[in-house]
Amino acid sequence: MIKNKITGMLGLAKKAGKLTFGTESVKSTIIKKQAKLVIIAEDAADRTKKNFTMLCEKENVPIRITEKIEEISQAIGQVNKAVISINDKNFSEGLIKIIDGGDTIG
Repeated sequence: MIKNKITGMLGLAKKAGKLTFGTESVKSTIIKKQAKLVIIAEDAADRTKKNFTMLCEKENVPIRITEKIEEISQAIGQVNKAVISINDKNFSEGLIKIIDGGDTIG
């Protein structure tokens, strides 16, 4: 149920144009202070997780590790995307609540 809510929110963020995907694009979004939340797939490479965790801590961007690459990719209509950023405050707050098990939407 929670996975469905996460992937549903990711799909909505993509349709709204509030999402960036791919390692280089997400890095750029973080550095430009546009990212409100970074999501990394559970099955992403350890090096990817480490690099983005360090960058997000440095830039003070929330980061969550959840879902699998296939689930994230399918939710946003892409292939093999392990890293995405949410570039909207409302979407990011909603996703953090869902992922962290707080108040859920719906």
